[in-house]
Amino acid sequence: MRTCVPNLRIDLHLHTNYSRDAKTTLEEAIQYAKKKQLDGIAVTDHDTIEGARRLAEEKDFLVIPGIEVSSRHGHILGLNIAEPIPPGLNMAETVERIRLLGGLAVIAHPAVIIKGLGTRIHSASCIDAVEVINASAIPFSLSIYLSRRLALRLRLPETAGSDSHYPDEIGTAYTVVEADPNRDDVIEAIRKGRTEPFGKSISWMHRLERGTENVRRKLGGNYSSKHSI
Repeated sequence: MRTCVPNLRIDLHLHTNYSRDAKTTLEEAIQYAKKKQLDGIAVTDHDTIEGARRLAEEKDFLVIPGIEVSSRHGHILGLNIAEPIPPGLNMAETVERIRLLGGLAVIAHPAVIIKGLGTRIHSASCIDAVEVINASAIPFSLSIYLSRRLALRLRLPETAGSDSHYPDEIGTAYTVVEADPNRDDVIEAIRKGRTEPFGKSISWMHRLERGTENVRRKLGGNYSSKHSI
């Protein structure tokens, strides 16, 4: 029996400037996470783990290295992995690679029409957890409803993350995890469903800023559609 186990507030989905569409530096990721009174973060940059590797060396704050993989059918978070996973694989191949690396495969924003995988998940064996609250998802409330319905139908653990691309978006959504403050215990707690998602939508000002930045990148020829939400 677990006694006196703390409840940790962890943003399980955020981006740094190692994602080409994000502005948050590695230093700001820690700074703003502490400012928002989080107990930890998962760094999940688009198709790269370089930033996550660097931050995982942080000694004074809990950082879970991860990645947001652009699979052929949608985005999948790989939590607690230290090696890259190539984009463009199908869902099953992506999840298998994550698991072979000892990681946890979480379906990211499953209700998002273009890059969500909700309609392709038919069995709990396909994935390890469902991101029920994504602060960047549109429409926000409907996304929560549909994502939670998927998690309940499959009886999978529920998570939340800000999907932040700017520093002050960090912690807009987070997961309360019943675990000791170390990486392995947090991952095991998520796997066993000792989680509760919380959060709100990022501001429309931030959404407008993201949209403007994406247009600028397209016009500048330095943009890839896989590097959005």
